[in-house]
Amino acid sequence: MEKTFLPLEHRVFKMISEIAEERNLECYVIGGYVRDLLLRRPSKDIDIVVVGSGIKMARMLARKMGGKVPVSVFKNFGTAMLHFDDLEIEFVGARKESYSRESRKPAVEDGTLLEDLDRRDFTINALAISLNRENYGELMDPFNGVRDLENKVIRTPLDPDITYSDDPLRMMRAIRFATQLDFGIEEMSLKAIAKNSSRLAIVSMERITDELNKIILSERPSMGFIYLEETGLLQYVLPELENLKGVDVRDRLGHKDNFSHTLQVLDNVAEKSGDLWLRWAAILHDIAKPVTKKYMEGHGWTFHSHEFAGSKMVPDIFRRMHLPMGRSMKYVQKLVKLHLRPIALVEEEVTDSAVRRLLFEAGDDVDNLMMLCEADVTSKNDSKVKRFLANFRKVRNKLKEIEEKDAVRNFQPPITGEVIMKAFSIGPGREVGIIKNAIKEAILEGTIRNNYDQAYGFMLKKAEELGLLEKKDQQGNT
Repeated sequence: MEKTFLPLEHRVFKMISEIAEERNLECYVIGGYVRDLLLRRPSKDIDIVVVGSGIKMARMLARKMGGKVPVSVFKNFGTAMLHFDDLEIEFVGARKESYSRESRKPAVEDGTLLEDLDRRDFTINALAISLNRENYGELMDPFNGVRDLENKVIRTPLDPDITYSDDPLRMMRAIRFATQLDFGIEEMSLKAIAKNSSRLAIVSMERITDELNKIILSERPSMGFIYLEETGLLQYVLPELENLKGVDVRDRLGHKDNFSHTLQVLDNVAEKSGDLWLRWAAILHDIAKPVTKKYMEGHGWTFHSHEFAGSKMVPDIFRRMHLPMGRSMKYVQKLVKLHLRPIALVEEEVTDSAVRRLLFEAGDDVDNLMMLCEADVTSKNDSKVKRFLANFRKVRNKLKEIEEKDAVRNFQPPITGEVIMKAFSIGPGREVGIIKNAIKEAILEGTIRNNYDQAYGFMLKKAEELGLLEKKDQQGNT
């Protein structure tokens, strides 16, 4: 069979090759870098396998670079890493592995290149390029990974049932690679994933979520979620999304399949934005529909207040999945809570007051909220979609007009609690809160402009209603 040689242009490969020749070591570039080279995809991560000690090779390379490049050593894993130019280079000794049923952490022994390749998750990652002088650049492909790249297929080097049972995270990785590369998953692999789906329970949620986020950030993330659902993994990853599946029919009235709808919304958002958290908002925007679903005689199916119920579910989902609980969670929660507000503006007359309130509540996230709402229009009726999107454009124009005129995005009322207390010689209390809230409402309703003078005048009127001016006069006469 004719041998294939691939170009390795970066000078670091020649440096490693020279060390390997001097020390009589076998060295190979392996895995993802080789795959991406064949796919003509840019890659900054290089994995080097040494038949011997990867840590020693990393240190020898650092010395060859002049000793100024720090080496990070991970003794527990037998690996070492260094950064050179814009590359991240990881070194490991060739090894073979064996697994126990209770853990995805293998027992590791030194091994040959072939033993190292056959422990790899997929054939497209079980590729290596020699860095040895006698066959520098030669491609090693013992499991026909190049053929699977050409056919766009995810396949395991060994029996998929064993591969996925040994390390269940590989099931998530199979779906992640298929989604990222727009590949299919080989039939035996799909069946093995379905058979071993419950094994995902031994994998940490952090690792599962890491793979899930990579699926979500793919060009067409719905593909990954369809695989997760079809193989039974979704119930272990995000059961709330699984619960959106299905259509109930009563009196010949049905509702749409909210699972399919959510995936369409996610893909619509993905076409416009690479923001992970905006995509999470798309995934969770209807998450409470199953718990708010009711059938009303003569009206049909309703999901009243699902946006509020959904926003309350967001923190628990983030906590369980080890997603960040700070600003990112609050952002998703806000968008879930507000996602029907622009739609309501579309369906009703767009009043200045309603637009001010939306600007105030959405703040700097109003543009992303509008993007989510536009993505939420998934009707098969083209004229309905065009009408909704045209109305959304009107809402966008109104948002811009009101913001330029009234500056209410993220606004703080110009009259503070301190100003109120000083004006009426009172301490903190109920009256201060009432006046502050009244000023905010007056600005949002358009009763007064968002400036100090009008707010101060309104404060005096409100204080008079509360009897504060009379109290102040009495205090002054005492």
